[in-house]
Amino acid sequence: MSEIYNLTVEAEQVGMRLDAFLAQQLDGISRSHGVKLIEAGLVTLGGNALNKKYNLKENDEIDVEIPEPVETEIAAEAIPIDVVYEDDDLLVIHKPQGMVVHPGAGNYTGTLVNALLHYCKDSLSGIGGVLRPGIVHRIDKDTSGLLVVAKTDAAHNALSAQLKDRSLSREYYAIVNGNIKEDSMEINLPIGRSPQDRKKMCVTNQNAREAITHLKVLERYGKYTLVSCKLQTGRTHQIRVHLSYLGHSIVGDPVYGIKKEAFRLNGQLLHARYIRFVHPTTGEEMGFEAPLPAHFTDTLERIRKAYPLQ
Repeated sequence: MSEIYNLTVEAEQVGMRLDAFLAQQLDGISRSHGVKLIEAGLVTLGGNALNKKYNLKENDEIDVEIPEPVETEIAAEAIPIDVVYEDDDLLVIHKPQGMVVHPGAGNYTGTLVNALLHYCKDSLSGIGGVLRPGIVHRIDKDTSGLLVVAKTDAAHNALSAQLKDRSLSREYYAIVNGNIKEDSMEINLPIGRSPQDRKKMCVTNQNAREAITHLKVLERYGKYTLVSCKLQTGRTHQIRVHLSYLGHSIVGDPVYGIKKEAFRLNGQLLHARYIRFVHPTTGEEMGFEAPLPAHFTDTLERIRKAYPLQ
């Protein structure tokens, strides 16, 4: 089913390009996607289709119809995966850095979903649709660590409910730039899509959602700090955005980090180390730990040798 959005033009948006306006206002819509919607006659004002040269006026009420996406059939691929735990209801997977969780634009092969389709055959929850079978939650491509996958719809619903009520617990380890003075803190800053770059998130009060991260300092090394972060909410790029906003970006982060890093890394040093939840069938409390990967420990050892523990 198509989705319909009604957007009102504010004073500061007058004169903005229509495709740029759509990209600013709608999550997941790029300017090129906005052009396609305009050209398809799906962007209207008073029932009349607009063209991309239309000059926005204050208080214009623009309707946007976004058709339901046509999902591409995803192929099973014999990609090795690290299964930490498995039963008839679920799996706990240790995802390596560099692997995309589910297919999307430009990534229809080599993902965790491709690997799961081969490993599980038909034993995956269908709630996530063709592109995300079994995927209850995800972690970024360059973040390593644990995530839980549902094999049945009942398990998927139960685990999703735990995500919603925050009883499914996730804890990450990260190495960040700078010396965090506080031993612990609650970071309660709303996160939304960046109006300057729709591929990025930012701390903002505009079109934002509540985002809460609980941080604890584990080790200090002058220029660097090893921290633990527990998610109370699960927004896109949440830990990366929160830490960058505080001036302590994650080492190796190509999007929210510093330009000149001292280490040659393929992504941020962020690792989903612990996950805890209640088993959807047995009611048993379950917890799993993933050891820090080599790229993380190697960098940590270099830091420990170069800088004294404080």
